[in-house]
Amino acid sequence: MGFSMAMNMCILASGSSGNCIYIASATTGVLIDAGLSGRETAKRLAAADAGLDTIRAVCLTHEHSDHIAGLGVLQSRHGWPVYANRGTIDALSADARLAALPWKVFATGSPFVVGDLTLEPFAVSHDAFEPVGFVVSCAEGRVGLVTDIGVVTHLVRERLRHCHALVVESNHDEQLLHGADRPWYLKQRIAGRQGHLSNQSAAELVADVAGTEVDTVFLTHLSQDCNRPDLALSTMTAHLQTHGLPQVAVKLGYADRISEVWHRTSGRPAP
Repeated sequence: MGFSMAMNMCILASGSSGNCIYIASATTGVLIDAGLSGRETAKRLAAADAGLDTIRAVCLTHEHSDHIAGLGVLQSRHGWPVYANRGTIDALSADARLAALPWKVFATGSPFVVGDLTLEPFAVSHDAFEPVGFVVSCAEGRVGLVTDIGVVTHLVRERLRHCHALVVESNHDEQLLHGADRPWYLKQRIAGRQGHLSNQSAAELVADVAGTEVDTVFLTHLSQDCNRPDLALSTMTAHLQTHGLPQVAVKLGYADRISEVWHRTSGRPAP
């Protein structure tokens, strides 16, 4: 890519098979989560026109395997520092290889800086030890991410306000989940307060926080058998139009390929 005076974001992978998001300022790139293999991470960064040499850190949202599967290999191969809170580190410490990583501990609720990116971790409700969402910002823009979240809280709404792009879980359609060939306990977990966000709940969240600043929302972590891309897109688009926000572009994150690359230059979206 070669850095320009822009903020760039690309969802390298999203879903139960692996999650990884690339965000970069004019001088600094980070990965949010590391759920892809080393080879696939490099391949998808290249597809996004972003080099491995731009990465300055990996920052974890929580310890589930689809968010950390490639972490050990990526860190040993590239020497990147790994940022996580104490709950996530403790949850991973049973694996001696992960316990030995050069961890940098952040406190949930306290911003930290990597290069010229500021990352603000905030608590979310999910069935992990200490899960977080992030707001990532620099001079050119501000991105809010909540990729695994069971219920929307006042804190989540407040943290996501005044962002220019949002990455939001839109995991399931409630009717498809109800009719899915899955055990009842699993359906309850997915729909519960520590599970995953439905299309409708995601749409309500974005309509509530978007205001005039948000230009794009990316829908992530779509269930393969309890959702469909067209349902997620139509639910979000219709809700935004109903709430007077037709200007917000709605995009998807994918399990098998990268999303569109979001750019923001000089205080406005890039063409």
